[in-house]
Amino acid sequence: MTHNIDPVELAKSLMAAPSISPATGPVFDVLEAALTPLGFTVERFIDGIEPDGPVENLLAVREGKGPRHFGFAGHLDVVPPGVGWTSDAFAPEIRGDLLYGRGAVDMKGAIASFVAAAAATPVGAGTISLIITGDEEGPAIFGTRALMEHMEGRGIRPDMIVVGEPTSVNRLGDMVKIGRRGSVNIWIDVPGAQGHVAYPHLADNPIPKLVRILAAIDAVGLDSGTDWFQPSNIEFTDIEVGNGATNVIPASARARLSIRFNDQHRGADLVAMVERLAHDVEPRAKVLGKISGEAFLTPPGDLSGLVAEAIHAETDIRPEMSTTGGTSDARFLHALCPVVEFGLTNATMHKLDEAVAVDDLHKLAAIYRGILMRAFL
Repeated sequence: MTHNIDPVELAKSLMAAPSISPATGPVFDVLEAALTPLGFTVERFIDGIEPDGPVENLLAVREGKGPRHFGFAGHLDVVPPGVGWTSDAFAPEIRGDLLYGRGAVDMKGAIASFVAAAAATPVGAGTISLIITGDEEGPAIFGTRALMEHMEGRGIRPDMIVVGEPTSVNRLGDMVKIGRRGSVNIWIDVPGAQGHVAYPHLADNPIPKLVRILAAIDAVGLDSGTDWFQPSNIEFTDIEVGNGATNVIPASARARLSIRFNDQHRGADLVAMVERLAHDVEPRAKVLGKISGEAFLTPPGDLSGLVAEAIHAETDIRPEMSTTGGTSDARFLHALCPVVEFGLTNATMHKLDEAVAVDDLHKLAAIYRGILMRAFL
């Protein structure tokens, strides 16, 4: 038995429920109401406290007779709309061939398309789960990782997962993500001793030390890339002293840097490298690193193959397999099973007047259904 769900109408209903990250409440009500009639058992829970929570998460599972368990992961939270929209960001509106509203492509449209695909897939063909968080656009502390812990406690483990991030670039289906680089932010604080610029022997200026540290870091060449990953890069994102006086040597100087790294590195090793370089110049320097995700790769194989086949069958496009871009919750989910990302075109995500082609929502639903049917063959 199958059902008919219009992905455009469901997307509009999801988009009409404001869900700025971290999200809870009405938007999850909309999704649960769509899933329950399809035979899904829906579990919702709230985790975390302010300022990074509370976050609502949803796990929906429809048991099947087939041996495979297919998981779809996504997020219902969105970034703030900003000022300057042509129409209300949370009042979805079709103008011409496009559906406008926050979350259209990132990623309520993809969630709606997958629900439509699941509705059109025979019950019993295989087990389907939706792993949906309200905290992907934010710190991602109480979102997908909490869902994974919940799944482990329930003994739920998919055989493969597609994350519905907007991976397409110019046309729906032209790119699939099979991995992502890791990300680490590092703060460096160099102490000194405040004093008068006319009496430098009575002070200790931290700025030259910080400059030497940054020069040493800038001279590091991490790697030249791999078959699937571009070279790792170190970028300085802030230098701050906070000295408003022209005749005062400051007491400290600080800098921040971000490293996006491929699978030749681990975040902790990169933090340790920066710490060594800093201590070579100033042993008292403090270094703090925060790793937001490690690099991972799902080598081309069964999962990416069936995704590519489903895309080609619907669009006649052979997708590029890529690891470019920022991070996503796939950085956590790859610990469970093979994971790839595939979704709508990303040209308007996070922008004013975010929009998706109405036809792309129907095509994506058909592609997702093709993926499900191939997974369950």
